[in-house]
Amino acid sequence: MIPCCCSLIPPPASISKFISDQPYLSMLDKNCTSMKDLQKIHAQIIKTGLAKDTIAASRVLAFCTSPAGDINYAYLVFTQIRNPNLFVWNTIIRGFSQSSTPRNAISLFIDMMFTSPTTQPQRLTYPSVFKAYAQLGLAHEGAQLHGRVIKLGLENDQFIQNTILNMYVNCGFLGEAQRIFDGATGFDVVTWNTMIIGLAKCGEIDKSRRLFDKMLLRNTVSWNSMISGYVRKGRFFEAMELFSRMQEEGIQPSEFTMVSLLNACACLGAPRQGEWIHDYIVKNNFALNSIVITAIIDMYSKCGSIDKALQVFKSAPKKGLSCWNSLILGLAMSGRGNEAVRLFSKLESSNLKPDHVSFIGVLTACNHAGMVDRAKDYFLLMSETYKIEPSIKHYSCMVDLLGRAGLLEEAEELIRSMPVNPDAIIWGSLLSSCREYGNIEMAKRAAKRVNELDPNESSSFILLSNVYAAHNRFEEAIEQRLSLKEKQMDKEPGCSLIEVNGKVHEFVAGGRLHPRSKDIYHALDDLGLTLKEMG
Repeated sequence: MIPCCCSLIPPPASISKFISDQPYLSMLDKNCTSMKDLQKIHAQIIKTGLAKDTIAASRVLAFCTSPAGDINYAYLVFTQIRNPNLFVWNTIIRGFSQSSTPRNAISLFIDMMFTSPTTQPQRLTYPSVFKAYAQLGLAHEGAQLHGRVIKLGLENDQFIQNTILNMYVNCGFLGEAQRIFDGATGFDVVTWNTMIIGLAKCGEIDKSRRLFDKMLLRNTVSWNSMISGYVRKGRFFEAMELFSRMQEEGIQPSEFTMVSLLNACACLGAPRQGEWIHDYIVKNNFALNSIVITAIIDMYSKCGSIDKALQVFKSAPKKGLSCWNSLILGLAMSGRGNEAVRLFSKLESSNLKPDHVSFIGVLTACNHAGMVDRAKDYFLLMSETYKIEPSIKHYSCMVDLLGRAGLLEEAEELIRSMPVNPDAIIWGSLLSSCREYGNIEMAKRAAKRVNELDPNESSSFILLSNVYAAHNRFEEAIEQRLSLKEKQMDKEPGCSLIEVNGKVHEFVAGGRLHPRSKDIYHALDDLGLTLKEMG
């Protein structure tokens, strides 16, 4: 509950004297750095009878809607202002559009239009409302406001135009966004960046790059948008190449750039390049916030350098929950399940509380370490102590763990008792365990469910075929392979990446595109012969 302004504790005598000697506006500008300061000054303003002054209320409201303020207190101040002027309306609408409750910005905008006939929206009002529609994903409703803007002749206002474009892009309405972009009378770097980001987010990375290449003036946001777009699309080499070009052109990267590049190195399995980026971050004094530290830990973990990930974690000046989660999962995936469990226990003893990601990490650790009973305890702990409802990912961890341990009936029972509908991944995990332990009947049930849930998934045919073949039921094994062929479903070939002398090499199962493929296959043949000779 927000206290009534009139019930706030009066300020100390020094502040009272300051207000009596100096205008309250100067007081707000010089002495207000937190909501605690603001509340004291506001209480004094009310006490001295200045609360009815619109200018004073506006200045208080402006601070409350700033990043250091409190939007709920701002609304309380707003309700006490009689006949708010345009500045006041714009301030409170903008504050809510930037808050976690943007719908209130739209409600206030409607109130402004229908309950304040003397104060109507003007050009600075609309961008905040379009931003609220963008956050809520309500492009259809925002389109109605777009129509109003056109009627008022404001559609060519650069500020308004950019927020309309951002709304359509954020909501995935690329066609409408493209029409606005193509018909724009003036372009600034924000317009270009908005379109580039939107296309990249929607998977149109090549169109995004063509726009990027056409830009006459690019800023750091432009480069970051393209690099992160390539990383999201899985085109890591292009992300790294673009960063090299960024350096050549003397553009200063940001923390956001570094995080995207670290993610690329993690996915490529390129520890040397990742280590270079880590050194670059340290040498250039980038802020080692929780996001950057997490990205570094994640990169080292996925590149197999778990000891370096541990060093980064231990030396981190401030560890957010994401840092803990990343290292717990990294240790689990590196086969160091006992260490992951110990780290989880330390997390419980810290001033942070484990979240759903933390439990995915510790359940994965138990899975790889074969700690079935411990995993069951954590699964109960999650819901009973921490009140975290298990998601499908948590159930997937448990099914995989039980299946690996040979507890197939218990795994199938858990799937059937889930409060959420199991997906193809969970049934596929059970199918894989049936292959390992030779349970044909359960494998058939699991394969049937995978095919029903994901008809385009080919792995179920392959796994079930392998189950039959392992029990010398070759006719049924061949039948599964033929079914796969009849449905024209190709098994996606396996792919691996390795870094040698700072260069990442990609290999596809059965592929011969690598420039040294002949040498590689020749070496493999020699290795096969050597193994046969050794028995």
